[in-house]
Amino acid sequence: MKKEVVAMLLAGGQGSRLYALTSNVAKPAVPFGGKYRIIDFPLSNCVNSGIDTVGVLTQYRPLELNSYLGNGQPWDLDRSDGGVHILPPYLGEGEKGSWYKGTANAIYQNIGFLDLYDPEYVVVLSGDHIYKMDYSEMVAFHKKSEAACTISVLEVTMEEAKRFGILNVEADDKVYEFEEKPPQPKSNLASMGIYVFTWSKLRKYLIDDEADPNSSNDFGKNIIPNMLNAGEKLMAYRFAGYWKDVGTIDSLWDANMDLLSRNSGLDMYDESWPIYARTPIKPPHVTGPNASISHSLVTGGSQVDGIVANSVLFNTVTVGTGADIQYSILMPGATVKEGAKVYYSIVAENATVEAGAVVGSAPDGSENWGIAVVAGGVTIGEKATVSPKAMIREDVKGGEQA
Repeated sequence: MKKEVVAMLLAGGQGSRLYALTSNVAKPAVPFGGKYRIIDFPLSNCVNSGIDTVGVLTQYRPLELNSYLGNGQPWDLDRSDGGVHILPPYLGEGEKGSWYKGTANAIYQNIGFLDLYDPEYVVVLSGDHIYKMDYSEMVAFHKKSEAACTISVLEVTMEEAKRFGILNVEADDKVYEFEEKPPQPKSNLASMGIYVFTWSKLRKYLIDDEADPNSSNDFGKNIIPNMLNAGEKLMAYRFAGYWKDVGTIDSLWDANMDLLSRNSGLDMYDESWPIYARTPIKPPHVTGPNASISHSLVTGGSQVDGIVANSVLFNTVTVGTGADIQYSILMPGATVKEGAKVYYSIVAENATVEAGAVVGSAPDGSENWGIAVVAGGVTIGEKATVSPKAMIREDVKGGEQA
C-alpha cells in the first residue's frame, strides 16, 4: 500500500462568490470550458504527473460532485491500489467530530487515510483553480531542497499582491516570511495554494494545530506560519504558466473566454498534457439554416439556429431562430428561444430564456455593469429584461425587469 506521493484535493468549498452558480453544487463541480468541470484540471494534473492516489475532500453539496467523480475511470483513477477516494467529514464512535473547520483540519481528519499509504510526500491542492502543472517537477524540487514544505508561487503585480498570501524569500527562494493579504506587500510572489509537504513533518504540525483551541485550522493562517516560526525549511517553487482562481463570476467568465484566445496560455489542444473529463455521450452539434457561429466553442448535442459569437456552449444547449448570443457562457441544457438576446452573461444548467427576452448587455463603462448570471433551472419569461450584473435565482415573469 505504500506510495511515495499522495495528493489531497480540497473540494468542499461553498464558492459563495459564485453566487447563483453554486446554489446547488460545490464550486469544483461548476461546469467549465464547454465539456469540463473545474475539478478536472487538478485531477488531470495528478494523473499526468504520475500521481495515482488522490483523496478528494468534499463537504458542501457533494452529491453532484460525488456522482461526477464516480470510480475515477475518466481520469484513469479506477485502481485497486490507489485511485481516487472521496473523503467527506465523518463521525467516529465516541468522537465529537465536526464538519471540516478549515483546510488544515480537513487534512487532519484524514490522517488515517494518509497513514494507510504511508507516503513520503503529500501534495495538497485546491479544487477551484484552472491551470496545467507537472506536480512531479515540484516534488523533485522539494526533495532536492530537503524542505519540510514547498509552496508554489506565481509572480503578480504589486497591486494584485494585496489580495494574496505573499512569500518573502531569500536569493535561493528559501522562505523567511509569509504575509496574508498584506496592505503593503514586500514582494510579488503570491501563493497559489499548492503545497508539497514531507508527510512526517506535516503530520506533527496538524496534530499540534488541532490541539490549539485558538487556531483557525488553516494552512495559510496557521500551519505555514507555525512551521516558519519553528525554523522549518520552507521553499518557494516558481510557476510561470497559466493559472487562474475561478472563485468569482468575473474570473470564471474570463477563464472561459481565455479558451477562445490563442495567446492566453491555456492550450486545451496540447496532446502531451490532456485534460480528462466525464463527458456525456451526445450526437454532434447541429446548425439550422439561420445559424451563424463565429469564434466560439460549441459542444455535442447542441442545436443552434441563431447567432453565436465569442461564446462557449456546453452540451445540449438550444439556441432558437433569431436568438443572439454574444460573449456568453451557456451551460449544459440551457435554452435560449426565438429572438432572445444574451450578452456578456452566464446562463447556468437547464435554465431557459424565453422568446424576446434580453439578458445582460455590452460593457458601458459604468459601475453598475457586470456579467449577468441566470441560475440553474430558472426561466426568464418572454420579453423580460435581466440587467447587467444581476444574479437571478428565481423565475422572472414575462415583461418584468430584474
